Amino acid sequence: MATEKKDVNVAIVGLGRVGSTFLEKLTEKERQGVKVVAAAEPNQNSEGVKIAKGKGIRVYGDSKDVIALGEGVDIIFDLTGNPEARKALRSGLAQSGNQNTVVAPEVIAFLVWDLMAAGERFPGDHSKKGY
Repeated sequence: MATEKKDVNVAIVGLGRVGSTFLEKLTEKERQGVKVVAAAEPNQNSEGVKIAKGKGIRVYGDSKDVIALGEGVDIIFDLTGNPEARKALRSGLAQSGNQNTVVAPEVIAFLVWDLMAAGERFPGDHSKKGY
């Protein structure tokens, strides 16, 4: 029995250098079932916000607004680099009763990047992990 392919709706929290580059790569995959539906960035004057808005993606100033989108978001990529931000995202999802959306930390973003960027170095990562 064939199953219908479902788009994966993604939100990105943190549109700094890493987040905005990740956003650009993900939007290249829309024909493959990945759709960036929202982003959150407190600095509304950042380059990443301009990129997102230029691609027609709604950008919020607070990650709570992304959580409020409910089950319309399947994956939230936390690219803030801030463990407290990730904790707040998970807590907000739990409080909302949303059991569909998952928060993907940077390590998952590294994996996704490797799969889609064909050897390009993950921007801003200077770790010894080889990314």
